[in-house]
This record gives sequence, C-alpha cells and structure tokens, in this order.
Amino acid sequence: MNDRIEAILKTLPDHPGVYLMKDKDGEIIYVGKAISLKNRVRQYFHSHKNHSSKVIAMVRKIEDIQYILVDSEMEALILECNLIKKYRPHYNILMKDDKQYPYMRIDFSDPFARVEVVRKVENDGAKYYGPFLSAVALTDVLDAVAKNFPLRTCKKDIAKARARHERPCLNYQIGRCSAPCAGKISEEEYGVLLEQVSAFLQGKYDTLLKELKAEMEKCAERMEYEQAAIWRDRIRNVERVIQRQKAAETNLSERDVLAIKRLEGDAMVQCFGVRDGKLSQSRQFLWEDVDQETDAEILLAFVKQYYERQTHIPREILLPFTLEEQELVQQYLSGLRGHKVQLLVPQRGEKKHLVELAEQNAAEGLEKRKLRREHQYMRHEGAVKLLAEELGLSRMPHRMECFDISHTQGVDNVASMVVCIDGKPARKEYRRFKTKTVEGADDFKSMNEVVKRRLLRSMEPDEASQKAFGNLPDLMVIDGGRGQLNAALRAMDEVGLHIPTIGLAKQLEEVYVPERDETVMLDRKSPALHVLQRIRDEAHRFAITYHRSLRASHELTSALDEIPGIGPKRRRQLLMQYKTIDQIKQASLEDLLAVEGMNHASAEAVYTWAHKDGQTTDGHSIMNKNAAQQAQR
Repeated sequence: MNDRIEAILKTLPDHPGVYLMKDKDGEIIYVGKAISLKNRVRQYFHSHKNHSSKVIAMVRKIEDIQYILVDSEMEALILECNLIKKYRPHYNILMKDDKQYPYMRIDFSDPFARVEVVRKVENDGAKYYGPFLSAVALTDVLDAVAKNFPLRTCKKDIAKARARHERPCLNYQIGRCSAPCAGKISEEEYGVLLEQVSAFLQGKYDTLLKELKAEMEKCAERMEYEQAAIWRDRIRNVERVIQRQKAAETNLSERDVLAIKRLEGDAMVQCFGVRDGKLSQSRQFLWEDVDQETDAEILLAFVKQYYERQTHIPREILLPFTLEEQELVQQYLSGLRGHKVQLLVPQRGEKKHLVELAEQNAAEGLEKRKLRREHQYMRHEGAVKLLAEELGLSRMPHRMECFDISHTQGVDNVASMVVCIDGKPARKEYRRFKTKTVEGADDFKSMNEVVKRRLLRSMEPDEASQKAFGNLPDLMVIDGGRGQLNAALRAMDEVGLHIPTIGLAKQLEEVYVPERDETVMLDRKSPALHVLQRIRDEAHRFAITYHRSLRASHELTSALDEIPGIGPKRRRQLLMQYKTIDQIKQASLEDLLAVEGMNHASAEAVYTWAHKDGQTTDGHSIMNKNAAQQAQR
C-alpha cells in the first residue's frame, strides 16, 4: 500500500457513495458502491486472508482511489451500474455483449443520423436500444419508427448531396423520409426527430406524447393544418403502441425466468422469457473464468447489467435463490421502467418447475459448449499435434506454410504461400509470387525459385523483409509429389536453411516425406490429414485466384491497346478503376468520363469499343444519343 492510498483511507467519509479503483496508468480497474465508503473501501486493504486471489491481485494494482458521494444507497446503485457500463473495468464481473441478437443504434454525433441495426454494442458514444429477441420484434419496431418518424435510411453524404442539389427520393414522397439530402429539413428540426425516436425506443411515452402534442398545437396556431394532421397521426400511432404495451404489462402470465449453472470454471446464465403464458424466448449468457466468483455474485451482476439495457422489463422475474440486496435491486428495476418489478424465488408449483427447466438448459448449454471446444481443438491444435506424431516430427508444427504453383501453359506463372498457425488460417501472413527465372510450364523450377526466394527474404535484415518473411515455418507443405518436394529441398540446400518439409499429392492424398522411399498414407478420417488438405486447398485457391486476376488484367491491357486515343496514362487509370473487360462493358459513358484523364472523345471511344454492336444498356446507340442531344440544342 503506497502513501497516497494510506492518506485516502484515513479521509474516507462514513457516507454512501461509489468508489473507483485505478492502476498506475490511471485506468479504472474496479467500480463498487457502499453504504459507508469508509468501512467498505478499507476492507480491501485489511484481513487479506478472507479475500480471493482475484481480489488480492486487484489490490496489488491499486495506485489511486476516487470516490463520488451520493444521498442514498439507491443512487449509489444507479451510479455504479452507469459507471460499470461506461468503463467496463477489468475486475468487475462483466456481462459479455451478446452478438447473437440485434440492437438499434443511433449516432447522435451525426446531425442527420439514421437508425442502424447492429449486433455488437461498442463504447463509441452512440446510443443502443435492445436487444431484440426475434426478427419479427425488430421489424415491427423499425416499421413503427419509419411510419412515425421520417428519418433517413440511406448512407449518403448529406453535405455532398446538398451541394449537388439532389432531388428527394421516393421515401420523401410517401412520408417516410424528411429528405435532409435535399435540404427539406434543418439540423435543429432533424435533431428533434432523433430525440423523439430515442424517447420512443426507450419507452418514454409520456414525454414523447407531450412533445408531439406541442408540435401539433404549434402547427395549428400557424394554420399549417396539413402538418398538424401529420403530428396528430403520429400521436395516435404512439398511443396505439402504449395500449399494446399496457396490455402486455398487465398480463400476469408474462415473466422472465433466470438460472445459473457451472462447468470447469465457466458459468452459464439461462434467461427464459414467458409471454402470453408461453415460453417464447430463450437466451444464454456465458461467463468465462469465474471460478472465484459465487453464483450469487454472478447472478446479481447479470440482473443489474442485463435489465439496464432492456427497453421492457416484465413485472415478475423468477430466480433460483435470493439475491444480495434483492429489495434494493427490485426498487432499481422498478425505477428503470416505471412499474413495479418483483424478484421471486418460487418454492413449488409451475414457477419452480420453470426455474428447474432453466437450470437444465444452462447445464446443457455448458456441455454443448464443451463439446464444441473439443471439436474445434481436434480440428485445429489437436490435428496439428496428431500430425506431428504421425510424421515423427521433433516438435509440433505451430506454423505451417504451404506452396502451390499456378499458370496457363506456362503463361502468367505465379505461386502462393499460405500460412496456418495452430491449424487456423493466418490470412495476414499469406504471400504471393510472380516467377522471375522460369519460362514456360515447369512446376519443378518454379517451386525451386519460389521456396528459395521465400527463404532468402527471411535472411535479409531490412524491416520490410523481416515483417513479411521473418517468421520461419515449423513445417513446409508442398502441393505436389516427389518432384515438387525435391525441388523445394534443393532450394533449401542452396540457401543453407533446412526446415521440415513434406509433399501432398492430390490424387491419392499421399504424403511424401524426405528420405522415405514409400509415401505415408494417413487415415482418410484422421484430423491430421484433414488439416493438411485444408492448407493445401487454400494454397491452391489463393494461387489460382491470383493467376486469374493477372490473366484478366493482361487481356484487358491488350484489348485497351487497340482503342485509338487511349495512351499509356489513360490505360493505367482505366486499369486502376476496372479490373476486367466485363467491368468496362458494364460501365456507362458517364462512369468512363469520371475516370481521371478521360475526356468525352476518349470515353466514347472506350464505350464504343466495349459495345461493338453500338448498343448501350438501354438499347439506344451512341450515335442516336448524340443526335438526340444535338436536336435538343
């Protein structure tokens, strides 16, 4: 404990509040609340024998403590939840963002923001609403927003659209967009719309209705009766939503059911949603490496974090056991959504059966996850370990590189190098080569050149070479038979670097090993063979994709040479914009004019060449189009 901490502990007030623990970098590592800050915070630094190893590790990192005084325990709970959500401290029990279910997102830093559907909540300053447990629920809410609040749905750059004096789209004509792109609404007016949508999505209907009625009355006073009627219709639609919500809230057969189970240091919280008396929703939340936290601590953290995000909280939540501070949490949840919420621990009957059913599902979810992890292990790391055993390698090949050659009768001769780390593709490590010394179709010489170049680059001291080729493989896999393998081995001899290397032939899936006359035949069902097949097939895909792109580029370059008025500079610009002949054929005359360095004559020459029958995509010839333009002049 440093002098600063000692001084803080001496001056802590006997008062409700929230405390923030910080490390040497000023990072908030824990947020907690207390009825008495003096008593609670001092507990961390005294009687270590009662603390878990996790708490002891946290206390060692604490270099500063900040606290905020509040008037009540309820205020402390609310502030604690908000700060945990904001900072996501390392030592708090955190609920992982559930990527399976969608949220709505509004970025209020954009003056003309739109409602987006996302599957990940990020700490980016935007507001998130949800999650939505079904596509139907999401569609219903999106439709309600679109009908009542004409926000834009497009991704246009509004400033550029206004500078171009764009015309409003069909959505504006049918009342589903306010057309900010055409300047039909100001930033201030659009901002009011955004706040109204936010209130609607948060269920703040009373506040929203007051605002809508005020807008309607303003329009009526100005005798803008058509606009007043639009506000009136929005009010009616919101009132209908409120009536449906009230009907759901008064339904006694609506409740959530929570349970928790553990397996090997992980915990699973199961959440059932009962609606209209039917089990209609089921979600599972995984908490990893929580062997030092109790079930009660995890479930309490879940209830506070999960329901703080929800737009609707049922009146009844069933639990497997009583929570610490249960009465306080009930008040907190009731305050969040404006109606009484009860946390109940059923002892018998149907409600008890629902909790037991949730426990069974949580246990099954953990077992399924364990099986998936075991399957993934055998597909990746386990397969690599098995491969090392099958081939008699001295160490496990954590990094494997596979090489393949691709060409068309010796033309556009290229090679690929793909990388797997612990059996998983490492795409950022992939490399491709054009052969420099080989003419014609000679796979053996090509393989020799490429492997040699790869190894030589690893020996160059410059930063670029080390970044691209500095990590040598534990195992090289050559796509091919004995000939390709020997070519790679000769390259190693010439360079003076020797790496375990094998060849994998396609036809019989034979593995060629140096200094063995007979091939190794791995079991067709063996994960060791499967991992080799995957890296070989990936190398083939990567090589042939590169070869085809080069071939298409060369074909296009040759074709562009035929067009009068297209010199080297314009040809380069066209090749940067369009990669294939088909792409040029699909381009309009306006698209071609937009290419840097193109004038009307050169664009028309390219367009005419691409449509040798003289027909544009709409069936009118260029000559006819030009004639029509002349006639209009």
